Amino acid sequence: MKILITGSTGVLGTALINQLTSRHYDVKLTSRRKPETTGHFEWVYSDLLTGDGLEEAVKDVEVVIHAATSPLKNSRLIDVSGLENFLTKLEHIKHFIYPSIVGIEEIPFKYYKLKCEAEDLLKNSSIPYTIVRATQFHGFVDHFLLSKPIFKRYIIPGSIKFQSVDVGDFANHLIGLIEKGPQGRVDDFGGPEIMSLREMANLKINVNNEPNKIVSFSLPGKLYKSLLDGKNTNKMGQIGRVTFEEYLSKKLN
Repeated sequence: MKILITGSTGVLGTALINQLTSRHYDVKLTSRRKPETTGHFEWVYSDLLTGDGLEEAVKDVEVVIHAATSPLKNSRLIDVSGLENFLTKLEHIKHFIYPSIVGIEEIPFKYYKLKCEAEDLLKNSSIPYTIVRATQFHGFVDHFLLSKPIFKRYIIPGSIKFQSVDVGDFANHLIGLIEKGPQGRVDDFGGPEIMSLREMANLKINVNNEPNKIVSFSLPGKLYKSLLDGKNTNKMGQIGRVTFEEYLSKKLN
């Protein structure tokens, strides 16, 4: 069984490479740039934005884990139009595994709306698929929401909730879906605990022994309320093992 990993230079793609290195799968990697580490896997160039290289990427492949995404730039062209074009190349594929995000239909954020459109494209195609949604990765919360204290203070919308998950845990879960075959939409995959951003900031201060303090504030609007209500969490979802505190501690070693 030959498996294609798209987006092999991304956070999830890198985690998949790390997890697959010790597995007995025939793996091909594809992305616009060659990953720094490919292990013993074949890499081929492809670009979802232009469509270049897609035919070569999917040649002789039976399973695709579609880790390619672009939340910050050209999102519609890559995550929706690019996927639509990609699906036309996959008539021979036996299983297309699509990682998505918990709560995207309830959180008014443009990128999440595009992920909903992408899911619909897959559902309406003839490609056998599995869609699995995950909560935000630990690294996302750390790097984008807790990375830049100002005057030794984390200034944050502290009451919003997260159920952050380890990207390695999620990568391992995706690999476990390969042998199960196409299942449609499966249970969400979340982290082991739901915490407010303020609680997560406190953990970072304690684990790193930082002098920083926390200043919390509220925001108007539907986006803030959806996160305040925990729409990006799912306590009933399958649970990853690595906590946010363990993630922070591992970074110190």
